[in-house]
Amino acid sequence: MTEITILCPTGHLGFTPLEKDSFLAGCELKPDVIIADSGSCDIGPYPLGADGQASPPAWQRHDLEVMLLAARRLGVPMIIGSASDTGTDRGVAQYVALIEEIAAQHGLAPFRLAAIESEIKPEALRAMMAAGTPVRGLDGRPDADEALIARTDRVVAVMGAEPIAAALQDGADVVIAGRASDCALFAAPILNAGMSPATAYYAGKLMECASFCCEPFMGKESIFGRIREDDIRVTAMHPGQRCTPASLASHAMYERRDPFREYVVSGYVDMSECRYEQVDEKTTRASGARFVASPTPMVKLEGAGKVGERRLAVVGMRDPYMIANIDKAIAWARARLTERFGAPEEAGWQVFYHLYGRNGVMGPMDPTAPTQPHEIGVVVETLCQDGRRGEEICALAARNLFYARLPEVKGTAGAAALMSDEVLTGKPGYEWTLNHVMPVKEASELFRTRLLTVDGTARRAA
Repeated sequence: MTEITILCPTGHLGFTPLEKDSFLAGCELKPDVIIADSGSCDIGPYPLGADGQASPPAWQRHDLEVMLLAARRLGVPMIIGSASDTGTDRGVAQYVALIEEIAAQHGLAPFRLAAIESEIKPEALRAMMAAGTPVRGLDGRPDADEALIARTDRVVAVMGAEPIAAALQDGADVVIAGRASDCALFAAPILNAGMSPATAYYAGKLMECASFCCEPFMGKESIFGRIREDDIRVTAMHPGQRCTPASLASHAMYERRDPFREYVVSGYVDMSECRYEQVDEKTTRASGARFVASPTPMVKLEGAGKVGERRLAVVGMRDPYMIANIDKAIAWARARLTERFGAPEEAGWQVFYHLYGRNGVMGPMDPTAPTQPHEIGVVVETLCQDGRRGEEICALAARNLFYARLPEVKGTAGAAALMSDEVLTGKPGYEWTLNHVMPVKEASELFRTRLLTVDGTARRAA
């Protein structure tokens, strides 16, 4: 029976450095391919919209170097997806340059590299829409129109396994892909081995975040997968971790709107009847996935656009009366801002009061009934096109909490403590504009692949 083995050392390459010991232990098992995702939309819209990155380049280089040296030593393919956090063309080019640099440093023998780009220029998307291609909103969003594209600075299409599988068939030893479905990176070599989309994409869903599918919780540790048709076995490589039915099944439901469905360009994996069983102390076997093909391939689009400049201030509160009446104090502060700067929706500014200690993480979605904390940290955040004006708004938004006029306040020293009488400059504020899908005739049509030879010996000699 056909079997393919996969080593995954991290669920987000470069976000923090991978743990090398468990990775090298996995290498001792001689995997057929080494795979890691390097991006996410969990990091928010700023990196995509600004075409920046959330991971330090030194950490990205560290992970790429560890993986590349092992892959070339073992003579197996290495696949990286969503290059440099967002999978833009810049991110792909950055990773290609890092691979070339690492190869030269270590004098690696020539190998073939495939760079797969997934960025779509907003003007190109406009042309597709004008030609009749619908861009449908997900999760209750309206369909895209000209106004939405006008607010969008950068767009990436999210690839399935098809372009990656084609690059491997064309002889690529290293694949650097733009934005991709996490599971598609793993599915590509499994599909090339002749297995079904159900097995291929399901294996990818289980393995995409490395040791997150094991227990106890440890990030950035390696896992090893042995995949046969409808028989996926995942083993924890860290000596203190194990992969269990509970840990693997819970990860299969991770980050899904529907915990039993994983959508990709060509359809979705139905995991509603999957089974999990312990094989040995560190390994769990999964089976029972079905793949439901879409009648028309649908490519997800992610887009982000700049909203304004961000400014931040930090205020602390410990006075019980002030804490009990914090909403009234914020309302009073907002009213003073409107008096001075005009209505936010008309004057082009926004202010947010993040209440850490009450509901600073989930805000109005917090399912816990509010209680009276003994102290609250308030992060005041403003957004404004004009950074200087935003700084003034932020300063007044914070200081007005100090002077909030509440009926039972008798002291004159204020009921709020400014951590520092300083307004901090944050990165510009971006919003998600596109969380949409568009139909395509063929799953790979939006993606561009170029093959090149990387010769570390030649570059080192030069």
